[in-house]
Amino acid sequence: MKAKSKRIEARVKPDTLVLVQRAAELQGSSVSEFVVAAAETAARRTLEEASTVRLSVEDQRRFVELLLNPPEPTPALARARAAHEALIGQP
Repeated sequence: MKAKSKRIEARVKPDTLVLVQRAAELQGSSVSEFVVAAAETAARRTLEEASTVRLSVEDQRRFVELLLNPPEPTPALARARAAHEALIGQP
């Protein structure tokens, strides 16, 4: 069973429409197909970028250093761990 498609309407400037029409023609697709493919690509890229953490080189070094040589737990963290273990049990 094929899923139903939904309709999207958009108002664009005439010069933008000409640009999209030319690009769609070059790809051998309809304007609708071209716009849907471009929107899907942009949406996937946006979602991927939103879920990716980017660190500067210095932040990367600091992150690795802390992984390799973690600091001693603070008193607050030690209390939180003890409370967790009392409630849930040890891992």
